[in-house]
Amino acid sequence: MAEIEREAMEVDVVIVGAGPAGLSAAIRLKQLDEDLMVVVLEKGSEVGAHILSGAVLDPSGLDALIPDWKEKGAPLNVPVKKDNFYIFGEGGQVRIPNWTMPPLMNNHGNYIVSMGNVCRWMAEQAEALGVEVYPGMACSELVYDENGAVKGVVAGEFGKNPDGTPGDGYEPGMELHGKYTIIAEGVRGSLAKEIIGKYDLAQDSDVPKFGIGMKEIWDVKPENHNEGEVTHSLGWPLGFKNGGGSFLYHIDNNQVYVGYIVDLNYKNPYLNPYQEFQRFKHHPRVKQVLEGGKRVAYGARAVTKGGFQSIPDTAFPGGMIAGCSAGLVNLPRIKGNHNAMHSGRQAAEAAYDAIKAGRSGDTLSEYDAALKAGPVGKDLKRVRNVAPLNARFGPAGGMALGGFDMWFQTLFGGFSLFGTLKHGKSDAQATEKADKHKPIDYPKPDGVLSFDRLTNVSFSNTNHEESQPCHLRLKDASIPIDVNLPQYAEPAQRYCPAGVYEVVEGDNGPKFQINFQNCVHCKTCDIKDPSQNINWTVPQGGDGPNYPNM
Repeated sequence: MAEIEREAMEVDVVIVGAGPAGLSAAIRLKQLDEDLMVVVLEKGSEVGAHILSGAVLDPSGLDALIPDWKEKGAPLNVPVKKDNFYIFGEGGQVRIPNWTMPPLMNNHGNYIVSMGNVCRWMAEQAEALGVEVYPGMACSELVYDENGAVKGVVAGEFGKNPDGTPGDGYEPGMELHGKYTIIAEGVRGSLAKEIIGKYDLAQDSDVPKFGIGMKEIWDVKPENHNEGEVTHSLGWPLGFKNGGGSFLYHIDNNQVYVGYIVDLNYKNPYLNPYQEFQRFKHHPRVKQVLEGGKRVAYGARAVTKGGFQSIPDTAFPGGMIAGCSAGLVNLPRIKGNHNAMHSGRQAAEAAYDAIKAGRSGDTLSEYDAALKAGPVGKDLKRVRNVAPLNARFGPAGGMALGGFDMWFQTLFGGFSLFGTLKHGKSDAQATEKADKHKPIDYPKPDGVLSFDRLTNVSFSNTNHEESQPCHLRLKDASIPIDVNLPQYAEPAQRYCPAGVYEVVEGDNGPKFQINFQNCVHCKTCDIKDPSQNINWTVPQGGDGPNYPNM
């Protein structure tokens, strides 16, 4: 096929992703120099459409970026008033007293928010400063200069046939070239993954680690609602062999955010994270909140949990990686949005200094150093051993030892008796062969508190144009049936929270089917596939979930 010709647009800084990191970078650049040309490209149909987070927001990142955010009407309207932590058994619970928790776990001063709505507000602030924000513009590939540095991205390519050839209404998109490109795609971004591999940015860091987070929004009865209450739990239904836990956040308007995170380092290929989430809602303490209510939204997203030691080098020739693309979530706090904002602000400052000095296209190592030594590094370094301890000793032992480590570091200036522990295997490598495990018999959803996957996916407002190429690419089409099915009982049937992958019986035996229209862009398949055979790429712009208030 002939090389595609595209128009090119020259700007100062190209930002991929209108999440908290990308928008913070854009705002900070314009605060520093209103004449800089800054473009933000967002693959969702609107800003916030692909944003999913718990979320209890630590406002420190926003405080540093927009100190007068309250006066400007930021949608942080529900301060945390009550903070609970429970160990769940099947029929009851034990509350862990707040005073036993390290101070960093305290949610006082934080806010229950919709991060989708926070990002919509941030986009308004950015546009008021002159930032150009383009939703519905998926960045399908990187553009490199003659020296091998990133000089921009291709955005807005539409109308390909299923085989990848240009269709009748094909639009080639546009190349956006910048002096620097900031990659802020979120967890396991496809461009970030390519960049980390191309420049070997992870050579000095530990393996990345992830969880799968699933969330529903419920309208609940007023008598079951307690605005400002935050509840987290460990234990049932996952038990104490598998890592993960829950959240229950009472926001305003008689709504509750209910969610479950399953660590993706689980061994049993029969485990089904979505079913664990649905079963969790039948716990008596959760049931009493949701009973008589109505689920109004559903979504899922991978969560980074590798922490400080898993952060790759975040500066590369021509740009920087920010936010969850770099893995900046504080696992025990279940918070990363504040760090995303800090990283975006620091990336902007590094880019501004370089542009002001007449530079472009080089490696801004000063950003990586500032990120790891500043607020983000300090936040993550204190909790760096929690994930490895959980993996080694299970959630109960990990909680006890992790709590001890966090307390010790609090009391002794960041010193840890454990040093910095390693994660060991990747989440894909952690998956064991099916013959070592027994299938799990999950209860059938009741349609009241628990729901089947396809019904719930309809509440994510997910849509993909069916005539486009499948954005879930198999490196080897034979592996799902020839390798993963006999060895691992093909876990893609279970780890996907949207029912994208099926093994169906055909005339010639089992066949692997990909229902990409259902994809909610969680990236679990890219992470957990034991053969590392699935490559998640962007569909055409605007496709995917359309989350209203996630």
